[in-house]
Amino acid sequence: MDNSKDLLKRLDIPEKQADDLLSISKIKQIGNGEAYISEGQIPKTFAIAIQGLFRYYYIDDKGNEFTKGFILPETVLSAYSAMLHQTPSFFYIQALEDSEILEVDYKKWLELQQQDSFWDKFLIRALEKGYFTKEKRERELLLLDAEARYKIFTTEFPGMEKRIKLQIVASYLGIQPESLSRIRKK
Repeated sequence: MDNSKDLLKRLDIPEKQADDLLSISKIKQIGNGEAYISEGQIPKTFAIAIQGLFRYYYIDDKGNEFTKGFILPETVLSAYSAMLHQTPSFFYIQALEDSEILEVDYKKWLELQQQDSFWDKFLIRALEKGYFTKEKRERELLLLDAEARYKIFTTEFPGMEKRIKLQIVASYLGIQPESLSRIRKK
């Protein structure tokens, strides 16, 4: 639990609240390529990434993958609306490297939230971060060309291209792998 204690400290979670959270959580290893959440699954947990790398992605009816976003350490990962409404997730959350998470039981967390208003503030911070990321991503996809999106990607995720398949980078940028190859050659 040392990794998780350090993580919670870096997330500015006070010691008492960290202990409370750890009492309803467990450390879980997720291997490269494994799903944390699958499309169609009704999530009962959320997690905080301790180490590794994840992505959110969709698969259309033709089998094409669309990467919605990446999750780095010290970030909450969840199919939040599906968990909140207890409905099937529309997307997958997949480990792109061998990863470690602190997995939190959602029902027990709701009980914790009722007992301590700190968790309301924690939730608001996590949702604000997610909303900011979503809004920025939508703006880039709607207003910028592929080259500009690629430059932003390399700035925001330095070295990421060496860690993941270029096909995943292309799906994140909303382009075909061939187009990514052309952009990278420039």
